[in-house]
Amino acid sequence: MATDIVISALTDNDAFHKHQASNMRPEVVKDLQQKIKASGVEFIYYMLPTIGSKVVAKMVPAHHIARNLEKGIALHRTAVADLQSDRAGELIGGGVGAREMIALPDPETFVVMPWDNSIARMFCRAYEPPHFAGVGGRPLETDSRGLLMRAHKEFTERTGYEVRSGTEPEMTWSGPGLEVIKKDGASPAYQVENLERSREIFKKVIRYATAFGLDMVEGDYEDDGQLELNWMYDRVELTADRLVTYRQVCKQVARELGITASFMPKPFNGLMGNGCHHNLSLWKDGVNACIEPGNTEIHLSEVGRWAVGGMLTHAADSTAIMASTVNSYKRFWDAGQFAPSAPTWGLDSRAGMIRISSIGRMEYRQPDASVNPYLSHTVLLAAMEDGLARKIDSGDPLTKDGAKTAKFDVTPMTLGDAIVEFEGSAMLKSALPEQMRDIFLQLKRDEWARYCGIITEWEFSQYWETVP
Repeated sequence: MATDIVISALTDNDAFHKHQASNMRPEVVKDLQQKIKASGVEFIYYMLPTIGSKVVAKMVPAHHIARNLEKGIALHRTAVADLQSDRAGELIGGGVGAREMIALPDPETFVVMPWDNSIARMFCRAYEPPHFAGVGGRPLETDSRGLLMRAHKEFTERTGYEVRSGTEPEMTWSGPGLEVIKKDGASPAYQVENLERSREIFKKVIRYATAFGLDMVEGDYEDDGQLELNWMYDRVELTADRLVTYRQVCKQVARELGITASFMPKPFNGLMGNGCHHNLSLWKDGVNACIEPGNTEIHLSEVGRWAVGGMLTHAADSTAIMASTVNSYKRFWDAGQFAPSAPTWGLDSRAGMIRISSIGRMEYRQPDASVNPYLSHTVLLAAMEDGLARKIDSGDPLTKDGAKTAKFDVTPMTLGDAIVEFEGSAMLKSALPEQMRDIFLQLKRDEWARYCGIITEWEFSQYWETVP
């Protein structure tokens, strides 16, 4: 059923025109023109997230706003594959001969850049150009942002539930004045002295993020150079947009302060990696369905357990999405660093892949800071829907000592193994459009092949003089 709906959405030749008509409503055009005039905006970034979790954009003078609302912007479609060439030098996603795509802006995402009021930004959704025979006007299969927006709408129509999410993006900052204060064998986490050394960072990040509409709620210092700053949860598609915005904010703050900011999943051995836990809940009629009314102890409702069962059932399948780089898997191999490598769950237990950290909240701990949030949430929607539809038993939560008999498939520990699981997944074939799936696989196979072909410093130290 889900597959049929996905196919139907992707074959809607009127999708572009519907979006276009919504954009061209007189009140929409007038509102944006007034905002541009009042704020003094001269230029607009029309932005589109890529499969690899980057953002591409075109810059257009702001006085063309009405034209861009109607016609969008044209981009070579390999842009959604990060304009990445494979090892043979061929652009992934169609090569140099690939056709253009059209990205139409979503007016509600218009925000003036807080560090330069002459520039604004809008997120876009991508389409096949209307003049293309047969496919013209359809949603672009490789647009991960548009995919999530459709997937959530369809999930709600089928299940009756809205999914809300809050992400916890960790990242590592490095530069002058950020030296870490700690004792041997002790963690620097939560120490005020380390937080103070990061004061100019979090002040700028929070101010800029707030200007973009993120409701910042708290932050802390976690490991060497590692900050986590959080904002209020919301519908999954809004949270995904905000995570992408947050990354842009952090990179800008780093430029302004003359330091570096990295979302690399595992920068150092012996230190915690940069995760991006997804905190999920299911809502119906304004009520969190993961909560049993009247139960004040930490728990998860039957509906929530089915959702957990679905996520753990498909954890192995979706690992390549949640941990999408070669480096991602170093989080799982470094023991004792709070990175989940087994498909388990627990009540306020950091030993599991899913932690019920508070009543009604499922903290999915596998994703790292490099994750594409549009793809991760799309896949989690599909996994939870399977759990709800089949009422998948999540099994018992972890005990206090973490001991648990394995109930679900073991998750991959390398990108190469994750690719194999991804390829064989019926769930992912249903959740992701064929072109999206194919290009993601091309990108990941190429990355894995490049890594496997590199001779590392470790190999030299181990084998240069020691092999027969």
